[in-house]
This record gives sequence, C-alpha cells and structure tokens, in this order.
Amino acid sequence: MDLYSRDSPSISSSSYTKHHRPYFTPSEVERLSDRQRGKLSVSQEEKARQQACGFIEAVGSRIGFPRKTIATGQNLYHRFHLYFPRKDFGFHDVALAALYVSTKMHDTLKKPREIIMASYAVRFPEQAAKSKSIVGEIDMDPAVVEQDRQRVLAVERLILEAICFNFTSRMPFPYVIKIGRELKASKKLTKHAWRLTVDSQRTLVALQYPPHVVAMACIYLSALLSSFEQNEAPARPGCVTEHAIAEMLKQHGPWERKFQVQVEDLEAISHHLLDLLISSVENPSANTSPSTPASPSPHLSRTHVPSLPQMVLPYKSDQLMRLKIAMRETEHPPRSRTPLMGDSPREPDGPNTFLGRNEGTVRFLFGPNGGS
Repeated sequence: MDLYSRDSPSISSSSYTKHHRPYFTPSEVERLSDRQRGKLSVSQEEKARQQACGFIEAVGSRIGFPRKTIATGQNLYHRFHLYFPRKDFGFHDVALAALYVSTKMHDTLKKPREIIMASYAVRFPEQAAKSKSIVGEIDMDPAVVEQDRQRVLAVERLILEAICFNFTSRMPFPYVIKIGRELKASKKLTKHAWRLTVDSQRTLVALQYPPHVVAMACIYLSALLSSFEQNEAPARPGCVTEHAIAEMLKQHGPWERKFQVQVEDLEAISHHLLDLLISSVENPSANTSPSTPASPSPHLSRTHVPSLPQMVLPYKSDQLMRLKIAMRETEHPPRSRTPLMGDSPREPDGPNTFLGRNEGTVRFLFGPNGGS
C-alpha cells in the first residue's frame, strides 16, 4: 500500500505527497489495525473503541450536536487509529479532537473549550451535579483546562493530516430514508434501519463501504431481524413485508444495479453489526443504554459512558447467534476488492511516517492516486 510518494527526489528529497483514502479494503483495515493495536488483544481493542464511541455520543448529545456530527466524530476516531497507535494517545483527547473536527465539517462549530467543558460533565457527573451553573458546567482549574485544550488541538492537527484536510463527509442516514421509500418499506422498518445505521458508525464499516451501501445493509439487516423466526404478517397498504424485502436482498437481482450495491457487501456489513449487538448483549459495559440519540444517561460514572448500541435491548444473544448461523448457511462468498492505491508492496515505516512532523514538505491531495 503506497500511501506516500516522493515528488522528484532529485530536486527535493524531503517533499512527499499523501493522497486521501476515502475507503479501505477489509484486508487493509485488518493490517493497519494490527499495526496500531500494540499489545492489546482484539477484544480489548474493541472495548476501547466502544468506550470512545460512547464518550463521543454522550458529549455530543449533551451539547446538542446533530446525529451527523456525532457519527462523523466516531468515524474520524476510527480513522485516526488506523494511522496512530492507541498506546500513544488517551482516548478522551482523540475522541474530543475528532468531535471538534466533525463540527467543522458539518458547520456546527463549537470552541474547543466548550467541548472540553461538556466532556467534564460526562466524565465527572458527581461534580456536575453539585455545580451551581445552570448548564452544569464544572468549575475546573484553568491550568488543567488549558492543558487539555492544547492536547486536543495537537491531536486535531494529526486528524486533519490523516484526512488530508478533506472536509467532505457523506452520511448514510439520508440514504436509509430514500432507499426505504424506494423499496416500499414500512415506517417501522425504516426507523429500525435508521437506528442500526447509528450503530454502524461504532464499527469500521464506514471506513470500508460508501454510505449508500451501509444504508442498504442496515435495511437488509433490519428486515432480517424483523422477520427471522417470525410468521409473515400481512403487508400494510402500500408497503412490502419485511419477509419479502429480506428475501429479495439476500440474493442477486436487478436491484443491485439499480442501487449500485452488491449482496456480498450487505452480508459482510450485517455480520459486523450482528457481532456488535451480540458483544453488547453478552458483555454490557454501561449502566444504561440511551433510548434516543439525544438522551444520555444522567447517572454516568467516570469510567462508564453510554456505550451500548441503539438496537441492543429488543434482542437476546442466542437469537442473534441463530440469525448469524442461518446467514452463514446461505450467504455468498466474499467478493475480492482492489485497494484504491494499488497492490504495491512498498510501504514506509508506517502509514503515519510523515504525519505530525515538521520535516520536509507534504502535499495533501483529496483523492487517491490516479483518482479525482
């Protein structure tokens, strides 16, 4: 994976070009994650990922950020740790920096201090409850606040370099509504899929697939969850049943060309989401699960933030596991994907070799090499 290329080495040996990677193949994500995981196990890494996502959710909800800002913040957090080791950064700093960059991308800008002060209320709820401030702002030592602000701004720079200063962000949420209407799905199914789409931002699928593919996969999984081991109910007027939608999307058909998706990708994304739901049901790491994106628990402890996905409560692990098994019995072989940067074996010491350094000149380009 050739992320960096020298520009005319004979002229300038310290000039490099970095191309923005909109998406990674699953093998690339696995390889980069292995590099940055360090001594953590896969389960420990997943726990840290969910803790950070829950923290972003709680802080963003407390401030009142829209869903797109919170989701992009979670996505930026995932992307950051494809380039930088987890052991080198505190998850609070990375999460807040990712949320701050997200506010810039969606024009919901808040000053770093405002985001940091909101995070204190999430991290230290006991002090927030005793605060005399109307908004529950904690009276923190100005020196501590300034130190935290400087760390957040330092990580912000690294995030900006990791995304090559590309502020374009496409979310899957609008596609859920549009595709649901096109498929004549019921409002209940579409709402169910929307909540699954919220959960999808807690995983790495947004780094691997375009938003319309993620949206279609969430509709597919929603139809499966709503119809699995259940009798088919009569369709509502003007709607198609969950059973019919699930049956259509589980096999190849003209719908693939129409929506520019492939059934193999829907199955892969669905398994990621099912793994997330099963893990959260079997190992709940929070004292509550927010019922809506705008309702974090008022009883958070310092080490417990709302980290359960939106769709955990209605399901049990054995039911979700049976669904995974049933899917495995009929699913298609995974399709091969070619990396956008090609299959060049040459790779620097790490993907972040030149990120965050002031040595030489780095040109950041919005598209992959050879792309737009």
